[in-house]
Amino acid sequence: MTAPVFVVEKVPAGPEFVLDGPEGRHAVSVKRLGPGEDVVLTDGRGRWAEGVVKAAEGKDRLVVGDLEAVLEEPEPDVRITVVQALPKGDRGEVAVETMTETGVDAIVPWQASRCITQWRGDRGAKSLAKWRSTARESGKQSRRVRFPEVAEAMSTKQVAALLAQADLAVVLHEDRDTASAALATAPLPEKGSVVLVVGPEGGVSPEELAVFAEAGARPYRLGRSVLRTSTAGTAAAAVLLARTGRWS
Repeated sequence: MTAPVFVVEKVPAGPEFVLDGPEGRHAVSVKRLGPGEDVVLTDGRGRWAEGVVKAAEGKDRLVVGDLEAVLEEPEPDVRITVVQALPKGDRGEVAVETMTETGVDAIVPWQASRCITQWRGDRGAKSLAKWRSTARESGKQSRRVRFPEVAEAMSTKQVAALLAQADLAVVLHEDRDTASAALATAPLPEKGSVVLVVGPEGGVSPEELAVFAEAGARPYRLGRSVLRTSTAGTAAAAVLLARTGRWS
C-alpha cells in the first residue's frame, strides 16, 4: 500500500517539516504513525513530496524528514467532470466520495428541475461545504495528490454552457422516447474535456434534454440495469477512465 497522504498549505522542500494542527492530530492520534514510516505531503492541487517520520510529539505534532524534491502530478490529458444532480439526504456525499475514489477531476452540483433537494441560503452553503470536505477526505483516503474541484451549484442554463465547451458532452439517460448509445462506445477525445451529466432520481426532464442537446450533448446509457443517481456517476466515470488509459 502507498504511504498515507496528509494535506499542507504549501508542500515543503525540506529537509524537515512539522505537521501539526488537525492533520498532525490525525497522523499522531488516529493513524498512530511512528518513526520510520513513510508519508506523503500534498497541497491537493497536484504538488507533493515523500518523507519519513522522524518523531511523533504529543498528540498533534509529527516531525517529517528525508523530504525529497517537490514533485507535481500533471493534469490528465482527458479531464472528466461529472455534473451531479442533487440527491436526497446524505447520498450526495456518497456520490462525491466514490467519484473521488474513482478518479473524477471535477464535480458540479446541479439543481435539476426534478430534484427534491433544494440548495438555498445557509442550507446550500453548508451542503456545498460538506461536498468539498468529502472530496478532500476521500482524496486523502484514496492516496490522490490532485483532489477533484467541487464547483458552486449550477442551474440548467449554466450546465448547458459547460457542456457547450466540452470536447465530449454526455447525458446519462435512457427511455423509450429518446435514442441513446452505449457509453462504452462514446468517441473519447485524445485530449480535452469530458462533461458527464447525471440526472436526479426522477430523471432528466424533456425540457432539460432539449437544452442540453442544443449545447451539443448526446444521451448515453450504461446498461440494462437502472442505477441510483448517487452511483451512476461513479459507474460512468469508471467506464470512461478505463478507456482513457488512466487505469492502466
